[in-house]
Amino acid sequence: MRTRLAIVMCVASIAASGRALAHHSFAAEFDESKPVKLTGSVTKVEWANPHIWFFMDVKNQDGSVANWGFEMGGTGQLVRAGWKRDSMKVGDMVTVEARRARDGSNNANAQTVVLARTGQRLFAGSSQGQ
Repeated sequence: MRTRLAIVMCVASIAASGRALAHHSFAAEFDESKPVKLTGSVTKVEWANPHIWFFMDVKNQDGSVANWGFEMGGTGQLVRAGWKRDSMKVGDMVTVEARRARDGSNNANAQTVVLARTGQRLFAGSSQGQ
């Protein structure tokens, strides 16, 4: 019986450590000095921990379209901030205030999201400063 318990505890600790290693600091990925404010159409929402991600198409000044990815907080943090799983759906128009990725990619850490259909402004659970 003790052997089984020891095996279960080992497996549980290994599984838990993988999730902890996947987390990163804001400063490692995003640049506080590079704010962006973008409006576009939501193309995908990934409602899962450790961070919720959503993607949207943004029209550039030259008329081309770029797909951007935005990291937000975890599910529990967003629920406490007023989000529901269906607050943002594919096809919704949103405006996002965020900080760009350090690597220059079309990724950013969302700080606030304004939902065009309701006008609701929601905190995005930014990991900034954590």
